[in-house]
Amino acid sequence: MWILLLVTCLNWIAWFPFLLFDTDWMGREVYGGDSQSQGNNLVLKLYNNGVRAGALGLMLNSVVLGFASLGVELLARGFGGVKTLWGIVNFLLALCLALTVLVTKLAKSTRRFATVNGVVVPLPPPSGVKAGALSLFAALGIPLAVTYSIPFALASIFSSSSGAGQGLSLGVLNLAIVIPQMIVSLGSGPFDAMFGGGNLPAFVLGAIAAAVSGILALTMLPSPPPDVPAAKAATAGFH
Repeated sequence: MWILLLVTCLNWIAWFPFLLFDTDWMGREVYGGDSQSQGNNLVLKLYNNGVRAGALGLMLNSVVLGFASLGVELLARGFGGVKTLWGIVNFLLALCLALTVLVTKLAKSTRRFATVNGVVVPLPPPSGVKAGALSLFAALGIPLAVTYSIPFALASIFSSSSGAGQGLSLGVLNLAIVIPQMIVSLGSGPFDAMFGGGNLPAFVLGAIAAAVSGILALTMLPSPPPDVPAAKAATAGFH
């Protein structure tokens, strides 16, 4: 159970920077807008367009999450167990968070500008950059589906096998989610400011946390007891 709490904690340290700042990342880094723009409505409008594009990305994320949730049982069978599946999707999470750096660099390198009323303002990013950013939103629906199911299923299974209360175990597991949320909420702003602002430093830290979480899930997290089929462990969180 302690290993499960540790893996969950690191997993959510990886998730929260993106969940908190994904639309801001779209508006600021990908679109080149600025929510703090004073006297330049075009730059503010560009930021708002990026936020709306991020909202579209969240919709794609939810759609993929829904379909992936239906297939968690099959994925767990295919990958040889729930802990293996969780470890692999944590590496997928780390990869997607790391790719936000690439998308941001591509957006900056292809940034176009126009002069409007004597003021130079950035133009929306090329379609390829927008497609790449939206693809990351969609791909993250797969690890999010696993994150919303397998940890809670494993907590119930471990508590049942040890004779502990399932309600108490799930409550303690929630602490491994809430505490990382508090840490990220309080620390990500100052941490980003240390590196010149923007959202990428927190995303990179999240990628590292996701990779460590994946390693611990594969190497240290116990598998469900033999009398609990892996498929049942994968779906128990939905009941």
